[in-house]
Amino acid sequence: MSSGSPVAQSAGRKSSKWHPFLTLFLVVALLACYPFMVPVITQVSFLQGVNLNFGITTLILAGLALSWDILGGWTGQNSLGHAALVAVGAYSVTLLAEHGVAPWYGTLIGMGIAGLLAWGWGSMTFRLRGSYFTLSSIAVAEILRLFALNESWLTGGAEGKFMADLPKLFGTFDLFDRKVEFYVALSFVTLVLLFLHWLKTSRMGFYFRAVREDEDGAMALGVNPAKAKSTAFIWSAMFTALGGAIYALYLQALEPDNLMLVAFSIQIALLCIIGGRGTLYGGLVGAFLLGVPSEIFRAQLQEANLLVYGVLIVLVILFLPKGIMGALENGWYRKNHPLEKGGH
Repeated sequence: MSSGSPVAQSAGRKSSKWHPFLTLFLVVALLACYPFMVPVITQVSFLQGVNLNFGITTLILAGLALSWDILGGWTGQNSLGHAALVAVGAYSVTLLAEHGVAPWYGTLIGMGIAGLLAWGWGSMTFRLRGSYFTLSSIAVAEILRLFALNESWLTGGAEGKFMADLPKLFGTFDLFDRKVEFYVALSFVTLVLLFLHWLKTSRMGFYFRAVREDEDGAMALGVNPAKAKSTAFIWSAMFTALGGAIYALYLQALEPDNLMLVAFSIQIALLCIIGGRGTLYGGLVGAFLLGVPSEIFRAQLQEANLLVYGVLIVLVILFLPKGIMGALENGWYRKNHPLEKGGH
């Protein structure tokens, strides 16, 4: 059977359709083995910081970066206020747990609140262009941080809140067990990746990319840019709140000055930008690429590790402006389309 026959072409289309999901399965399977590899990894002196806690925080940060990418990477809207959405999820599950509400219901409620907040927030700002949304994201996040600091009757103020005792997941799994938290965080990353895989081939994903590349051109094709950006923000906010709820389970204590700072929002955005915004695995690659050297340098250089961390960020931004995954995708595209110039 020749490669150009209809049967061969059909088989090729089916293969290309399932190939991304096979990649996803392999990535998740590899990550799922991490807790079993930790005793071996930490035997190496300079990798002692790469333990189970590192795995949990890296996966949570990766999930948050992937969630940010739905808005920042796919529609090109740079938010520096996503820490506030993390806090919405974290405080929702913590406050409702004090009243006996199960964490999975608290998480769903937090996601709903974050979605409504994003809808109102986007409705006010997405008709403007340029950096207005970025500025508004900083302003709204700061307002919410000050609210959390001053309304101590609700949030505990600067002292924060501690997580109450929680029921076991499915009646079996202790949500304060680090291994359980690792697999909950891995489930979060997997869910966002599945959404991004669906988004890549969906009409909604096409709308998002069209708005990112050229708003006027997208409008000429019948796309409503404000609606597309608002939809992306709502999905991004809901997934971010989900990550915030899982982060609350891990931290077990919330403080506005740690959880809601602009620096945390910048960290989430940087992981995605360095890994490759608008790509499927950029946030995940960025989280591990910056996380592992950070732990190594922290053990070896203590406070000076931030200097090395900053140098790594500058080098990636200077030499790989589309991020790690963006550069790899461009290289693959040029290799398979040698007659075209400039990649995609």
